[in-house]
Amino acid sequence: MAPSGQQVNLMSLPLPQLNVLKEQVEQEIEVMQNSLQQLKVAQNKFMESKACMEKFTPENEGKPVLVPLTSSLYVPGELKDVENVLIDIGTGYFAEKTLPDAKDYFQRKVEFTTKQMERVQPILIEKSKMRQVITEVMSLKIQAQMSQQQPGGSK
Repeated sequence: MAPSGQQVNLMSLPLPQLNVLKEQVEQEIEVMQNSLQQLKVAQNKFMESKACMEKFTPENEGKPVLVPLTSSLYVPGELKDVENVLIDIGTGYFAEKTLPDAKDYFQRKVEFTTKQMERVQPILIEKSKMRQVITEVMSLKIQAQMSQQQPGGSK
C-alpha cells in the first residue's frame, strides 16, 4: 500500500489487496459512524442539561423535585438554591457554577460537539465514496476474470 497522501491506481491492485483495502476502509467508516453517534448523544445531553437550567427560577425555589441518583433511581428533594448548580464535568468530577456560568458551559459543550461532528462528517462521506470506488473496481476485475474463464474468452 502507498503511504498516506499518495494515490494508487486501484486497477493495478490484485483482488486480494483490494479486498483488504475495502475491509480497512469499512472499519474506518464504522469507527467514524460510532464516533459520530457518540458525539450526537453527548450533544443531546448537553442541550438537555442547558434546557434544564431554565427551570431554575425564583418561582421554583422551595418546590419539590426528583433528584436523580442513577439513570433510573430518583429521590424526592426540594429546590433550595436557584442561583447555583452542581454540574457533572466528566470522569466523576462535579463543579459548582452559577446559573449563567452553567448555561455558558453547556453552550460551549454543544458548540464543541457540533464542530467535532462537522469535522467527522466530510471524512465519513469521503470514506464512503472510497468504499464505493473500491467495490466498483473489484466488480470490474471479477467480471474480467469471469470473461477470461469463459470459452472463447480464454487465451
